[in-house]
Amino acid sequence: MKPPRFDYVAAASLDEALEALADTSVETRPLAGGQSLVPLLNFRLAAPERLVDLNGIAELARVEEMEDGGLRLGAMTRHRQLELDPLIAQRIPLLAEAARFIAHPQIRSRGTVGGSVAHADPAAELPAVLLTLGARVHIARRSRDGEPGSRVARKLDLAGFFLGPFFSVLDPDELLTAIEVPPRAAGEGSAFDEVARRRGDYAIIGVAARVRLDAAGVCREAAISLVNGGSTPCVMEEAADSLVGAGPTSGAIASAAAVCAETADPAADMHASEAYRRHLIRVLTRRVLTRAIARARTPGRQEARTRTR
Repeated sequence: MKPPRFDYVAAASLDEALEALADTSVETRPLAGGQSLVPLLNFRLAAPERLVDLNGIAELARVEEMEDGGLRLGAMTRHRQLELDPLIAQRIPLLAEAARFIAHPQIRSRGTVGGSVAHADPAAELPAVLLTLGARVHIARRSRDGEPGSRVARKLDLAGFFLGPFFSVLDPDELLTAIEVPPRAAGEGSAFDEVARRRGDYAIIGVAARVRLDAAGVCREAAISLVNGGSTPCVMEEAADSLVGAGPTSGAIASAAAVCAETADPAADMHASEAYRRHLIRVLTRRVLTRAIARARTPGRQEARTRTR
């Protein structure tokens, strides 16, 4: 298996990469970690005429603290850094917890945050986890005819980024440059879990959850997202909303899990039936909500658990 012929651009700066992408006379694809694109090339499922390698652009690999306490993850941040970076474990423990489920260490050492999100695979862990966290994406391109300046940037809620399986709002001349994750609030806990046929396989179903409790133990905010639960990475708003405004009892958790299973849209395939996937959604949602609520009630518990893995 060999890829089709293509021209290769090793971009040394973001401007150089955007300049190459701006030439839409040839089909051009950015190359980040290559863990999805390279197999597509080898199987001749993708045949771009030019690849723009982003691995030499240092500014895309930075993890920066924001003034509000959140983090800005450069698009070239590796999955392995999510798993091991103490700052990420402290500020966004859900990312550190979920990263260890992504494939194998070799793949995590090369795969990137931006590549995973831009690929828009509903079976990938990071898009669902970042949706649960309320992340935003930074997108850049070269100015088009008549636009002022040399570069145009926009920022978009991740919830509006995915349009379909492997399909997003990115135009051919645009590049996802960073992902902004808001700070964790007081009284917040989160959790992730998935079921796969074998360790490192794509999840049959995965669930990410985040809850925020007030001083009285009442749930004031909740978010639930599914991996492989639909045609896009999906937020389960109805299930999450059912928890808000009351104490998160075992009955409320079970009810939210049932709503999540009923309103999801999983597809049957050779690995699992629709009914089995709905069963897993119910079980995993109940599990991660219980864990997230316990962590919300015990500040510091999640960070300690993440660091010991």
